[in-house]
Amino acid sequence: MKIRLASYSLIICFFLVTDDAYSDPIRDANRLLQVTDIGKHFEVTAQLQTRDIIRTYVSIVSMSLEVTLPEQIKNKIASCYAKVYAWENFQPGIAQIFAENLSQKELRLLIDFYRNLGLPPMEIKAFKELISKSEQIRRMSAEYIFLNSGSCVDQDAGVINEYLANQQQPIKTAIISD
Repeated sequence: MKIRLASYSLIICFFLVTDDAYSDPIRDANRLLQVTDIGKHFEVTAQLQTRDIIRTYVSIVSMSLEVTLPEQIKNKIASCYAKVYAWENFQPGIAQIFAENLSQKELRLLIDFYRNLGLPPMEIKAFKELISKSEQIRRMSAEYIFLNSGSCVDQDAGVINEYLANQQQPIKTAIISD
C-alpha cells in the first residue's frame, strides 16, 4: 500500500513539475491573452467604435431629416455590435495566431513579462526579437477579425428606416384626412 501511495505521489509530482515543460501552445497563448487583458481592451475599443457609429447615425438623421433617434433605436444598434464584436467570437482565433507565430519560449517570456516577473538579462535579445514579430501578429489578428466578423449595417439601416417610416406615417395620415 505504501509503495502504491508513493507511486501515485511520484506521478502527481511528475505532472506538476513537467506541466510547464510539456505545456500546450494554445493554452499558453490563451494565458498570454488573459494576462495582457487583451479581451478587455478589445471590448472597450468595440464599445467606443459602436458609440461613434451611433453618433454618426444620429448626426446623419438629425441633419438630413431633423429627427432625433430615440434611445430604443440606439440600444438596438448597440446590441447588434455587442453581439457581433464580442471578444468570445475572436479569442480562439487570436490565440491560434499567437500559438502559430510564437514559440513556447516566446509565449512564456511574454507571460512572465506581463505578470511583472521581470525580464532576465540573458533574455533581452530574445525579447527584442520577439517584439519585432508584433507588427506581423497585429496584422494577422486584424485580418482575422475582419474576415470573421459579421456586419450590423443592414440591420442598422433597417431599424432606422423602420423608425423613420413609422414617424412619417402619422404625418401622411393627417394630410390625407384633411
